[in-house]
Amino acid sequence: QVQLVESGGGLVQAGGSLRLSCAASGTIFSMDAMGWYRQAPGKQRESVAAIKSDSTTHYADSVQGRFTISRDNAKNTVHLQMNSLKPEDTAVYYCNARRVDATRTPIEFYDYWGQGTQVTVSS
Repeated sequence: QVQLVESGGGLVQAGGSLRLSCAASGTIFSMDAMGWYRQAPGKQRESVAAIKSDSTTHYADSVQGRFTISRDNAKNTVHLQMNSLKPEDTAVYYCNARRVDATRTPIEFYDYWGQGTQVTVSS
């Protein structure tokens, strides 16, 4: 139904900034939530930020105040602005789209994933 492609990753110095982008083949407006996850080597994949269709946002405590998620429905794109980057932010970052089927009992969730983009922060 939807394909996601991330871009904008790279190598940056600690304290620097990066802006990740996620381009969707389908309309992200039809998704109930868009988000970013990350996975470092040997670590579990973790949620970083999410934005719902009503524009409410959620952030992991570790990135609160440093990262900002945004959505551009007209361009079918979501972004993750990352400021004050730290070495511990180093990971592969994945774009996620979630669709909720509220007509079912219990409610069902469907997730779509991009291929990931590498972010490396040097000290």
